[in-house]
Order: sequence, then structure tokens, then C-alpha cells
Amino acid sequence: MATKFAEFLTAKKIDVRRIAAASNELERLRPEDRKLRLAKRIARGGESTEAQKEAAKGKTRSGRPVTDRALQAALSGTAIAGPVKTRILAAVNVILGQKKQAVAALKDLF
Repeated sequence: MATKFAEFLTAKKIDVRRIAAASNELERLRPEDRKLRLAKRIARGGESTEAQKEAAKGKTRSGRPVTDRALQAALSGTAIAGPVKTRILAAVNVILGQKKQAVAALKDLF
């Protein structure tokens, strides 16, 4: 019996390699992410002004794309961590957006 995730991919005609590529592009660190991380590091250092602390607010990309191992675990029904599920969902939604289809929710995949 196929898992809910595998059935969703076959129903929407999505290739696993495409999910990995989309996740790689989504999670890649960009210069603005590196600037935010530097600002946070400086703000934690102690002697920082209010402007620096304000600049440190924000969320960067994780820099950790979905791996082939995680995708295979999701396809086989093995337990995977919550952040990995979220990364898979984000990649699937990018692909669905490219196909002009409705976005999926986490409960649709897992």
C-alpha cells in the first residue's frame, strides 16, 4: 500500500527529483540571509545599539534543503521530523504553483 504522500505525488504527477530541486532553490542562502545572520550575531554580542537590534529581527532561510534520504523516508512512510515535512510542503507548493494548481496543506501530504 502506498503512503498518502506517494499517492498525492502520483495524483498530481510530481517527480521526486523535482521536489529536491525546488527545495534546493528555496532553501539556498542568499546575501540578505547572510546579512541578517551577521546582524543577529552582532546583536547577541552585547554592545549593540537599538538600530542594530532592530536590524537583526527577521527570519532567514534555513540553508538546509530536503535530501533524497528524507524524500525516500516520506515515500516509504517512515517517520520524519516536522521541519522536514514543512520543507517538503514548501517545495511541493512551489511546483503546484508552477502548474497553476491549488496549494496543498500539510494534512494533504502526511
